[in-house]
Amino acid sequence: MGLADEVGLDLVEVSPGETPVCKLMDHGRARFEAQKKASKARKNQKTVEIKEIKMRPNIDQHDYEVKMRAVNKFLDTGDKVKVTMRFRGREMAHQEIGMKLLHKVRDETEEIAKVEQHPKMEGRQMTMVIASIK
Repeated sequence: MGLADEVGLDLVEVSPGETPVCKLMDHGRARFEAQKKASKARKNQKTVEIKEIKMRPNIDQHDYEVKMRAVNKFLDTGDKVKVTMRFRGREMAHQEIGMKLLHKVRDETEEIAKVEQHPKMEGRQMTMVIASIK
């Protein structure tokens, strides 16, 4: 402790036990470095967002392809995608068409994504969540 006072540093116990190991260091500077490192780690981490794609059961082929390009782009950036199938009027009587479309989406993205939430009906819409495998 006398040596630490002479040099003007702090005596920090590194590992307690029968023979404790201590280190001479500037404790305030060490805490500052740890804070800086933690804030840099927080800055660099990616937050996963859920992007939503809305479709209808009688979607045209070209419209479907445009939506699938958007789905692939979202999955490539690491986001999750919520595919929503909206039913109106008499479409409610043919929910199997919407289910087939969601299965088609699942099959087309199967190499780059996995199904996180299987298709399920919620009121007048059917939803499915897929996430990137990366």
